[in-house]
Amino acid sequence: MIPPALRVHESDSVAVALRPLHQGESAAGVLLRADVPQGHKIALHSIAAGDMVIKYGQPIGRATRAIAPGEHVHSHNLATALAGELAYAPGDGLTAQAQAPIDARWMGYRRADGRAATRNEVWILPTVGCVGLTAEAVAAAARERHGGAIDGVHAFSHPHGCSQLGDDLAGTRALLAGLAANPNAAGVLLLGLGCESNQLDALVETVPPAARAKLRILSSQSVGDEMAAAAAMIDELVEAARPAVREPMTLADLPVGVKCGGSDGFSGLTANPLLGRFSETLSASGGRAILTEIPEIFGAEKALLDRATSAEVFEQAAVLVNRFKRYYLDQGLPVSENPSPGNLAGGITTLEEKSLGAVQKGGRAPLVDVIDYGGQATEPGLTLLEAPGNDAVSSSALAAAGATMVLFTTGRGTPLGFPVPTLKIASNQTLAQAKPHWIDFDASLALRDGTQDADTAFLDLILRVASGERCAAERSGQRAIAIWKRGVTL
Repeated sequence: MIPPALRVHESDSVAVALRPLHQGESAAGVLLRADVPQGHKIALHSIAAGDMVIKYGQPIGRATRAIAPGEHVHSHNLATALAGELAYAPGDGLTAQAQAPIDARWMGYRRADGRAATRNEVWILPTVGCVGLTAEAVAAAARERHGGAIDGVHAFSHPHGCSQLGDDLAGTRALLAGLAANPNAAGVLLLGLGCESNQLDALVETVPPAARAKLRILSSQSVGDEMAAAAAMIDELVEAARPAVREPMTLADLPVGVKCGGSDGFSGLTANPLLGRFSETLSASGGRAILTEIPEIFGAEKALLDRATSAEVFEQAAVLVNRFKRYYLDQGLPVSENPSPGNLAGGITTLEEKSLGAVQKGGRAPLVDVIDYGGQATEPGLTLLEAPGNDAVSSSALAAAGATMVLFTTGRGTPLGFPVPTLKIASNQTLAQAKPHWIDFDASLALRDGTQDADTAFLDLILRVASGERCAAERSGQRAIAIWKRGVTL
């Protein structure tokens, strides 16, 4: 039987309601003084005004008034304690979890550069929004001509690539170049307009050299019938991709992005710890786990920084966290401008609470590298990637970093998928049962059957999807990208 509420850590001053609870009920050893929604917090003892509230064994904010045992703890009596940039002291890396590698096999495509792919597709990447709809029309026509020949032909339109300057333009270019290099794209058509800021020659130079042979390049203004010219290039790419066959791969061949969106009070109890245990196993087995959403580690960054495997990695991670805080502060915004309305409704009150749940996606895997937005993850272990928390922006950045699959936890639900297979993991059974066309896995299985059964079932799903089984987002045609725009628009 699942208890009515769960105390996550022995030092916690709150417990989490695992179902809707009502005034007068007993849960976690206290009598409830008010109704408490599922996923929300209950005070386990008296908390004085100004005292830190503890969850996951860590402070999640200060009580704004005295709180009695059995009270509902949320935004009416709890507030963030986060401020600005911090000075971080390096750890010794000893908090990283040492796991045994496992010999789990999946069937993937081996590329010429030695990397492995979970899909054998052709992608169309527009340099600029002006040809986004053209790219989509070219992809749709190609799917009609080549249905079943390869795993798919997809266009990823976006509104950027012109009226951009400096670092903002460089970010757009880096993101598209990273996507072009992703192993899941056997061939890539870079489709330009001709007069845009994001010129094709500069974009090609940004693509890693090993991936340039699979590119085809078309400037729409330089040909008469751009649709016919693009179709001919796509036909050539499909024919080149057609002979690829799946062969056995190991976890060392699997780079995975981990992401959360629409989190709730269950996310840090079920779904994110599930990803964390997988990240540890993946890292121990020679694979790459990629963690991003930098603003959603504010307040929980010390546990991550302490796992840095070198002084250089520690310094890079600390600088990245403070640089992102400065990004907020320079706009006149508090670093704690989070959680979202959906997070609040689901029981998350402060950014500290959200972050302590979110960083669990990396488990206690060693932090081996830090990369900029648009950069490539190359080291076995956990890589920290520069990107914001926005679902589409950060998931696109994970694919550009080389992830051939994204594991996406959610407590509220979302249909959206991204360039690579995006598995949606529900934090709670209610969501999983209500949205089976969105959700691939119910992580609340860990509460009912234990973590071992949940981990075994989850690994089996990952291996099946990596081997070609389509996830929910793929079945519903949900494939998109978003680019992080940070500069002025001309």
